[in-house]
Amino acid sequence: MSAADAKSSYRVLITGPDIAEDARELLSSRGCQAKCVFGENGEELDALEDHVREFAPHAIIVRKGNVDRAVLSASDSLRVVCKHGVGVDNIAVGEATELGIVVMNTPTANFNSVAEHTLALMFALARRIPQQDRRVRQGKWDKRDYTGQELAGKTLGLIGLGRIGRRVADLAAPLQMSILAYDPAVEAAPVGVDLVNSLEELLSRADIVSLHCPLTPKTRGMIGREQLALMRPGSWVVNTARGAIVDEQALVAALRDGPIGGAALDTFETEPPAPDNPLFALDNVVLTNHVGGISPTSYRNMGVSAVQNVLAVLEGGRVDASAVLNPEVLEQAR
Repeated sequence: MSAADAKSSYRVLITGPDIAEDARELLSSRGCQAKCVFGENGEELDALEDHVREFAPHAIIVRKGNVDRAVLSASDSLRVVCKHGVGVDNIAVGEATELGIVVMNTPTANFNSVAEHTLALMFALARRIPQQDRRVRQGKWDKRDYTGQELAGKTLGLIGLGRIGRRVADLAAPLQMSILAYDPAVEAAPVGVDLVNSLEELLSRADIVSLHCPLTPKTRGMIGREQLALMRPGSWVVNTARGAIVDEQALVAALRDGPIGGAALDTFETEPPAPDNPLFALDNVVLTNHVGGISPTSYRNMGVSAVQNVLAVLEGGRVDASAVLNPEVLEQAR
């Protein structure tokens, strides 16, 4: 089927309240029928399989929800699934591969936003900005107990040296920080970054440990009690990757009893976290609600890139190889 014949024949399901206006217009211009499911608070989250069965989409753009085998199998028309973002831990890539469904993401859409949010969290920890904000609002102006620190001279340890990790290194370099990185998949680091041979070495040397690796079976729980015990007294953990990379119970214990002095988290093991999550009671923690990758620019980039990706597969156009998680499916199709 040619791209012209494909007009008005493709159905695209979006697992979120919406995508950027430019992305919606691109779908419309190609005659695609688009349907959004799930509100901002995740309504109908458990009904995704039913939505897929009823709508029979040719493509799914994933913002929320768990796209498991049942969801993937619910439409015989489904040919491509694309993450509106980077992390595909909520997409069953292996099962999709078995079913001949292409899985993609938008690897260049929001890396800068995540990197800048990482730096913002580091500054918030260093200068104790949330605590100072609360004190000023309470009418307190006593500065004797202020314990803000400078980032200059500290050692930043990056776990993961992909696009986000490298951008964090770029942003941190002018702050006169020493920068370490651990990534078994990387053979050479950028100028100014010292690539270390083991996770243990990075943890023992860094003042700030920042996570920038995907959630996989190997990285799940990678930062646990033993790893946290290796960190320097008073050091910090920053996580803008995936919450389950860090054992939250072990993190809470290390924040209460040492050795680490603070943490800044944009992601949690369970999202949204339970109201009684013990992290909420700790004063040495800065928390945000998984917004690191969100900005007007990145939101547009993710939506447009996701639409371009699914259209390339459906219409037989040029597919961005860097966005494909299971290239063997494309090769079989060809």
